[in-house]
Amino acid sequence: QVHLVESGGGLVQPGGSLRLSCAVSGIDLNEYSFGWFRQAPGKEREGIACISSKGERDGGPFYRESVEGRFTISRDNAKNMIHLQMDSLKPEDTAVYYCAGDHEGCASRWYGYINVDDFSPWGEGTQVTVSS
Repeated sequence: QVHLVESGGGLVQPGGSLRLSCAVSGIDLNEYSFGWFRQAPGKEREGIACISSKGERDGGPFYRESVEGRFTISRDNAKNMIHLQMDSLKPEDTAVYYCAGDHEGCASRWYGYINVDDFSPWGEGTQVTVSS
């Protein structure tokens, strides 16, 4: 059975950092790309970062413009983990953050963002609140 479990969320002041983790079980990470998504209150879920199973060999990782230069996605296939390092956090980064997998490479899914409908399976999410 496939499980994705996000952790690492919390309350942080503007300008601070958090590192989110996604523990994956039940699938072979080498066969999947992974994306991080977020959903702010009253807004649709949006894709913000994607890393392929090929690592950087497809031109990635890929980042939405609103997070590029501040967020870093990484993966550790040996430990079945996906991470999202978030620096220089802003109040508008407040959201529930989700990780999700996809058999296709990020390059074929990237439109300046990744689509929710292209990814499955999903985790339950972790709350990130950026506030002073």
